[in-house]
Amino acid sequence: MTFVPDTEEIDGDVYVSPRPLAGSTFTGDPALKPLLALGFDLRHDDLGNVYVTAPDHRVRLGYLPEGDDDGLWRINAYRDRFGPPAWGVSFSDSAPTEFVTAFTTALARACAAGPDTYLAPPDLRDPELGAFDAVVPLIKNGWQFQHPRGGVMELQSPDGMATCEYTTGRLDPGKELTTLEARWHLWGGPKSGYARWYATATTDTPIALVKAISRSVSDPAPLPRWKDSMLPRLREAARLTPVAPPGPPVPTPLDMRRAVGHRPPALTARSVPRWSTTTTPPAATVAPRTAARR
Repeated sequence: MTFVPDTEEIDGDVYVSPRPLAGSTFTGDPALKPLLALGFDLRHDDLGNVYVTAPDHRVRLGYLPEGDDDGLWRINAYRDRFGPPAWGVSFSDSAPTEFVTAFTTALARACAAGPDTYLAPPDLRDPELGAFDAVVPLIKNGWQFQHPRGGVMELQSPDGMATCEYTTGRLDPGKELTTLEARWHLWGGPKSGYARWYATATTDTPIALVKAISRSVSDPAPLPRWKDSMLPRLREAARLTPVAPPGPPVPTPLDMRRAVGHRPPALTARSVPRWSTTTTPPAATVAPRTAARR
């Protein structure tokens, strides 16, 4: 079965399935676009790192190809502009860019709705209920719960190529922002090696934003990539389907009629012009041809 994308132009020559094996597109533009459309300020340093800040300075994003570690994307939100982050999300440099774009798109919607949306504290009365809502897309796409261990809820994709962990109990806020010991930890890719990716979200990250990540990660639709730009380990582990070249447009009935021209109505005996064999017949009138629409 051939996957037919919604867009006319496909940025790639193969479709990659499952999508956790697609790898990065090595460009941050698609993920930055939803925030820049809201008027976020964009700055960069002389190393090529990019910093995006909300107009109210309460949301900050860093795209850090020259950062100190493999955390390519770091997004923080602040209740107090001069205080510590209220929550933080990160994506590694190997994470498929579409996962980041899904998150920033949801974040842009939350920012447009106002601080009460993107800074909404979790429901402390029943935090597990909110956590379950965030993993509903995983469950719907066939992810299975694994045996619980040490207060960790774990789900794994049907092919074993991606995992989501939710840790219960109290966590160190500083470690959540700087290590993989966060409330939410998703990862995927081949079993070992550089091609593996991760994403983390801290305790107070709004559930709607976490859900945007889980929905994108578990989406069964493949992702387009340029085969030669993929890491070898990803090419070996993934299923690659060539992108079929676009075919000619299917003509409509109106196109067909225009292509062959309209036939004039049949002439009756009374309508046939009369002339004698000694006179010159009148010149034939040719209707202008209408070009077929392409």
